[in-house]
Amino acid sequence: MKKIRWIAALLVTISWQVQAQQNEVFKPLEKVGGLMYFLESFYVDTFNEDKLVEHAIEAMLKDLDPHSYYLSAKELKESEEPLMGNFEGIGIQFNLFHDTIMVVSPISGGPSERVDIRSGDKIIYINDTLVAGKKITNNDVFRWLRGKKGTKVELKILRKNEKNLLTFVVIRDKIPVFSVDAAYMAAPEIGYIKINRFSNTTMDEYHKAMRELWAQGAKHLILDLSDNSGGYLHAAVELADEFLKSGELIVYTEGLKSPRRDYYATAKGGFHEGKLVILINEGSASASEIVSGAIQDLDRGIIIGRRSFGKGLVQNTFPFPDGSAVRLTTARYFTPSGRFIQAPYDKGVEKYYENLYSRFKNGELTGDKNIPFPDSLKHYTRNKRTVYGGGGIMPDLFIPMDTSYFSDFLMSLSGKNIINDFCIEYVNENREKLKETYQSFDLFEKNFNMDNGIFEAFLSYAKKQDITGTEDEISRSATWLKNRIKAGIAQNQWGRTEFFRIWNQLDDSYKKAINVIQESKFPKISFFK
Repeated sequence: MKKIRWIAALLVTISWQVQAQQNEVFKPLEKVGGLMYFLESFYVDTFNEDKLVEHAIEAMLKDLDPHSYYLSAKELKESEEPLMGNFEGIGIQFNLFHDTIMVVSPISGGPSERVDIRSGDKIIYINDTLVAGKKITNNDVFRWLRGKKGTKVELKILRKNEKNLLTFVVIRDKIPVFSVDAAYMAAPEIGYIKINRFSNTTMDEYHKAMRELWAQGAKHLILDLSDNSGGYLHAAVELADEFLKSGELIVYTEGLKSPRRDYYATAKGGFHEGKLVILINEGSASASEIVSGAIQDLDRGIIIGRRSFGKGLVQNTFPFPDGSAVRLTTARYFTPSGRFIQAPYDKGVEKYYENLYSRFKNGELTGDKNIPFPDSLKHYTRNKRTVYGGGGIMPDLFIPMDTSYFSDFLMSLSGKNIINDFCIEYVNENREKLKETYQSFDLFEKNFNMDNGIFEAFLSYAKKQDITGTEDEISRSATWLKNRIKAGIAQNQWGRTEFFRIWNQLDDSYKKAINVIQESKFPKISFFK
């Protein structure tokens, strides 16, 4: 057998030499196939062929662009779940609290809620396996609690004021993944919606939120796309369609092997007349930039915040028979004015992803430095305002990042998740008291005072975790911390929308958006500063 392999390899080599002598085309893929043949036939040791091929694919894609990459079958499934809008599991939001799985809240209508699992419950056993007090990760929890619809998992739970562990049998089901984080009235006649990603369910969630806001008297809208890293192109087009009139160009895509494709607004949009403000920042990318770029180019609304990330490349997924896949960039997308807003990546992937740090370091995010754009990137909106391509959407009204509260103390608290842990423990210990004292969130928002010993309790809690700050550091970060703790308590007691109702109170972009809408006319838009 070895002799046959050796002869076959020799024939392959002779064939390649003949091709070279005859100036025939030598295809690179033949070299890859030949290498694998040589390895299988002659390599001195055993090797993992699958891993070797995966590493080769990853290395090939690395030299293309930052958004073309390889996904194993497991990675592909995990990456698609949030965008598909659901997964299968027991339906809880959880935090790992002192090496214990703490239920933040059961998902409404999900299997855990149906069996009366409650906020504050601690999961001690999963199917007779002790999981508390061990070094576990979020991925461990996903692996234990997610599973096929209809399968069962037994949980033994420690509940406050209960002496013994409680046993629950939960039947897994489809669990929704929400892309609308919050929707509420920011001010009279002004609705607010925050979207965290563009998934298959985004438009259903948006329409539900808008119906509720209209019922409360909303005439104008703040659409918060800050830190929204994107998602499905079709979801972005459908959202932009809500605000634009029939026939208006939303975006177009084009690539070397992908003919131009135009996406137009239809007549079904439901928000054509009210004032519209979109919030973006350096974490807004891709689909978020499609929406904000279209609104800006067509002068439909005002963009407030900081320059977006700058991802103007379109990917398609190409599967392999084993369930793995490659995501390949197949086209570029362009805003209605023709802007290509992809940030440069000619200096390599690592430098590309360091771009945000560079923006902070050079003073762009804090407003200390204007960003010069060459005339070659200049474009014009429908009302002849100047806008630029070449690296993200620049807002119409720039709001600098507030760094006044930054301190080493705050960084240490954030790095060790102290704020979240304190909020979870505080609510778990005071849930009934909060319910009795504040019969509604509105009462909590108005009357809950962080100065009534709670901030001091937080500082003591942090000290027990070996996190202390100087008097100057605590003073500098106090306002931010008090707001964040109050928001965290609101989230654990009521929900995600209530978190943002508190959290946004210190957000300068959010406050500016309300002011802009409340003016009798939208201001004359000035570029950058």
